[in-house]
Amino acid sequence: MRKDEYCSFCWRSKKDALLLVEGKDGYICDKCIQEADKILQAEISRRTKNRPRKNLMKPAEIKKHIDQYVIGQDKAKKVLSVAVYNHYKRIFTQGSDISDVEIEKSNILLVGETGTGKTLLARTIARILDVPFCIADATVITEAGYVGEDVETVLTRLLQAANYDVEAAERGIVYIDEIDKIARKGGDNPSITRDVSGEGVQQAMLKLLEGSTVLVPPQGGRKHPEQNMVSVNTSNILFICGGAFDGVARIIEKRLDTQPIGFKKAEDAEMKHDKENFLQYITPHDLKKFGLIPELIGRLPVIAHLDPLTTDTLRAILTEPKNALVKQYQKLMKMEGVALTFDDDVIQYLAEKAIELKLGARGLRSIIESIMLDAMYDIPSNEEEIKEYHVDKALVISKLHNFTLSHLKVA
Repeated sequence: MRKDEYCSFCWRSKKDALLLVEGKDGYICDKCIQEADKILQAEISRRTKNRPRKNLMKPAEIKKHIDQYVIGQDKAKKVLSVAVYNHYKRIFTQGSDISDVEIEKSNILLVGETGTGKTLLARTIARILDVPFCIADATVITEAGYVGEDVETVLTRLLQAANYDVEAAERGIVYIDEIDKIARKGGDNPSITRDVSGEGVQQAMLKLLEGSTVLVPPQGGRKHPEQNMVSVNTSNILFICGGAFDGVARIIEKRLDTQPIGFKKAEDAEMKHDKENFLQYITPHDLKKFGLIPELIGRLPVIAHLDPLTTDTLRAILTEPKNALVKQYQKLMKMEGVALTFDDDVIQYLAEKAIELKLGARGLRSIIESIMLDAMYDIPSNEEEIKEYHVDKALVISKLHNFTLSHLKVA
């Protein structure tokens, strides 16, 4: 045996090893090969744990799953289910088709009033697919060089959600909220003055949405020359943007009311009747009038509107989903050994109050929290004496008096 016939990793000699494999500049023994295989398998497992399932659910199955958590909004659910299915189908088939047809990414724009479920839809979709998910707020983003956050910090949150696994992050979902707040000032007319949180941010977001390699500061904040950057390819990241677009309904109404002289089509006459929900007729032209630049609109080709919430919808939101608010508070009380019950007219009253205060579904939690605060404070200290807590309408009215006054003042 030559002097140099030993493992280059553990220094085990040839006589002490079952096998010694010779390489170009050294050897590796059977033990080190086994250890290397364990490291390789662990790395493969780490990289694949956050990937969407290969047996991707069909659109109908995705919608059925969303139905368990989100009440109503059937049209938006269908649009989302199809768009998400096609997006991940596109990812899975990359490189398997030798044809010259390249399927482009289709990001999604959700348009709906505050509290109608835009964020919940995006979060539920990510949970179904088991991919990294993050929420970013468009209002804090400014152009480079101004106080605020760079556009790339949106991807920092996604990296953190993926535990800094770049490959997993590159298959994730980003929800950008309040996208309407970066509309160009003056709508369709270009602004002469500097608009650091409007049109400039829209321009900066184009590269992010279309699919390109972006250098991301892993800890967030502004970029600086001495900072280590992480390279992230956004080609397979699904961006879902949402906004209330307050005022776009007037733009739509004006467009629908502008009719040429002569006979109107039957469908046009029918459209004019539904004045409670003009968002269902939204077009890219309306978004351009509102203040989004054409380039950004083109990178958000899938547009879904969310219907305004009705009293019946809010009643269902309170009681029907898996994570319904009433069920959540009943579970909290059950942990204290207390059975919590609500009268039917209480549920109706809460739904009507949310409509009156224009709080949407998100405001329901604030309302119930104000009702249950005293009970949740007292019961843990008296759990031996209290076994049941009943909420009737009289109790709700007394608890909500100050809550209603404060919110009416804000409105």
